[in-house]
Amino acid sequence: MKSAATRLPASLLLLAAVLVARLPAAEGPREKNLLANGSFEQAAGDEPTAWKTHTWQGSGLFEHAAAGRTGQRSVMISSQSGGDLSWLIRVAVEPFSRYRLSGWIKTENLQLRGGQGALLNIHNMQQVRTRAIEGTRDWTRVEVEFETEIADTLQINCLFGGWGLATGKAWFDDVELELLARLPAEPAIVVDGARRGAKIEKYVYGQFIEHLGRCIYGGIWAEMLEDRKFFDPVGSPASPWKPVGEAEVAMIAEGAFVGRHTPAITVAGGAPCGIGQAGLGLKKGKQYTGRIWLRGDASAAPVEVSLVWGTERADRHTVRIDRLSSDYVKTPLEFIAGADSDQGRLEISASGGGRFFVGTVSLMPADNVQGMRSDTLALLKQLDAPIYRWPGGNFVSGYDWTDGIGAPDRRPPRKNPAWQGIEHNDFGLDEFTAFCRVLETEPLVVVNSGLGGVEMAVQQLEYANSAAGTPMGKRRAENGHAEPYQVNWWGIGNEMYGGWQLGHMPLEEYTKKHNLFVDRMRAADPSIKVIAVGAVGAWSEGMMRHCADHMDLVSEHFYCQERPGVIAHVNQMRDQVRNKAEAHRRYREEIPALKGKQIRIALDEWNYWYGPHVYGEIGTRYFLKDALGIAAGLHEIGRNSEMFLMANYAQTVNVIGCIKTTKTSAALETTGLVLMLYRRYFGVTPLATESGRPLDALAALNEEGAVLTLGVVNPTAERLAVPLTLNGLSITGKGTLREIAGSDPMAFNSPGEPARVAIEKRPVEGITDSITVAPYSISLFSLPLVP
Repeated sequence: MKSAATRLPASLLLLAAVLVARLPAAEGPREKNLLANGSFEQAAGDEPTAWKTHTWQGSGLFEHAAAGRTGQRSVMISSQSGGDLSWLIRVAVEPFSRYRLSGWIKTENLQLRGGQGALLNIHNMQQVRTRAIEGTRDWTRVEVEFETEIADTLQINCLFGGWGLATGKAWFDDVELELLARLPAEPAIVVDGARRGAKIEKYVYGQFIEHLGRCIYGGIWAEMLEDRKFFDPVGSPASPWKPVGEAEVAMIAEGAFVGRHTPAITVAGGAPCGIGQAGLGLKKGKQYTGRIWLRGDASAAPVEVSLVWGTERADRHTVRIDRLSSDYVKTPLEFIAGADSDQGRLEISASGGGRFFVGTVSLMPADNVQGMRSDTLALLKQLDAPIYRWPGGNFVSGYDWTDGIGAPDRRPPRKNPAWQGIEHNDFGLDEFTAFCRVLETEPLVVVNSGLGGVEMAVQQLEYANSAAGTPMGKRRAENGHAEPYQVNWWGIGNEMYGGWQLGHMPLEEYTKKHNLFVDRMRAADPSIKVIAVGAVGAWSEGMMRHCADHMDLVSEHFYCQERPGVIAHVNQMRDQVRNKAEAHRRYREEIPALKGKQIRIALDEWNYWYGPHVYGEIGTRYFLKDALGIAAGLHEIGRNSEMFLMANYAQTVNVIGCIKTTKTSAALETTGLVLMLYRRYFGVTPLATESGRPLDALAALNEEGAVLTLGVVNPTAERLAVPLTLNGLSITGKGTLREIAGSDPMAFNSPGEPARVAIEKRPVEGITDSITVAPYSISLFSLPLVP
């Protein structure tokens, strides 16, 4: 996944401005100016109230001028060297309505350097702009009329330069936005039972997990301790471990148990001292298990390991280790918490004399499942994703998979090569395949084609799939896994087109590297399915021209940021999916190497990605409006089912995840509810479906062809009665409605709290020629056909 750059939103796909003569007559009276402080008379310090500045390119000066056309103030922009600059304001508008934007502009020696001049425009409808003024002109009125279509928020610019630079000066005053007419919505749905698309593959409900933030550690993996192998020195600012009492702690490199050094605690005798870690989430009466590796002077014993939940001496459960030896010895740990706490502690201390070493320590809830959180797994099972992509993401381009196999306590901790924090290497290939077995899902393993070489990739494949008698199969068996994993899906690298990617190289070099990887891996196991790195544009085109015989699917990624207004926020997801499909249709027509081939898309990273990050690194909170967008995205994948074989929502837990966790709780996000709903109940044979604005709808038949499923996204605040026409289909009129809805598009779910957004199920009757959909809703109807 690419790091999200700070940037202003791209243009939305909206209807361009049209002339008033081409529009129907306005309905009803015109409304007053909708812009706050369009006369610029009100000030907040040195700026006009409600207005902001922005420099698109070049340089210049902004001024709240002390002279105006009608009043005492206006705004001014000037540039000597050339600038593309604006005063801007954002305003809520009504979708599917007609507006007039107008204002007055004065210029002084305004010269063009590739720009348009001085004008008014709408940023998220780039073609909606007034005429531009240049040269030296007295106050001149400009205006433009337009339809908002899906937009419900606009950014209006008093623009200087515009798509290029300008020099000179421009003043703006009396800027107005008027509502001229509300255009009728057309929320009709027409389904054609004779026009059927390719099967919607189960793999489009896939997931992606990466070693990033709290996706695996703190989300899927049950380990409660941070830095349990002491990557950072105890007591350092980066370390969660701190000295307890009067302990003298040194990090010793010689003979380190794991990694580069091991903490040695010198005990003087008397009061207990050692090391500890705070911030643990504990639940009263819950059991916790773990292990600790110790060695040291016999005189330092006994060592006490305590789980602590309060400030009193009795607020702890202690395991006493009476003997120490010169060799490391593993001791199991078992505790029961005596109270709830979000600031529990684990303390390792001694009161004898001498020195002892802590090789590593682990602590998990006792109800973990093969090292995984039971609460997270329960939600993952509800999600029922058919395939999981792992381990990255940007992470994979710096990952040595051999760090993640063997005895877990001896696997080296590393700095995460792509993201913040430490990679503990507790969750490697063996754990990932165990994770997939527990969830009854398929693994998709991505190999390192960034900093990694072809031998590393081939050996990883052989470790996963070869028989126990082969060298790598023997190594797997020695690690406790005699039977091959039979991993079918393999990704070759991640986003190798991007300069942010470790090992990035030019396309002409990477195509050769990709083909070499695939030749060697197919030689080792001819049965594998290969996913190549793609990115619509020159990269995907080049991969198709030079690597078409070395891939089964081509990867595409996209992330949408937050957009002002619910409708625009929702529809961008649909538009992104459509853009990918249309581009690859063109490639099939234009690229000779694709003749006779049907290389489909693996959309193996797709989601919304924006802040704030509530759940750690890139831990975006999702709202009802995001759920609406994910449903619209699934509809578009279904409409283009012949182009998409796979899609992997990125990522599953915490990190832009559809499941969020705290230390002690887990919950399905709004987006997770949608993915679960469609995975379980949406059909597999898509039917041609037309839906009038503002709805997004798709119909599909179930596997047996006996039930019509109809998904409808309503991104408005209105309850809509929707005419329904079914051509070539006859329904019984009865069925089931499963609905995700709410009055607040910003509603969200939080772990440990009652759900604010949920799937509601109820029977429906009398469905013939219309349906009703709730405000801000995803409605999934299951309607049996007449036998």
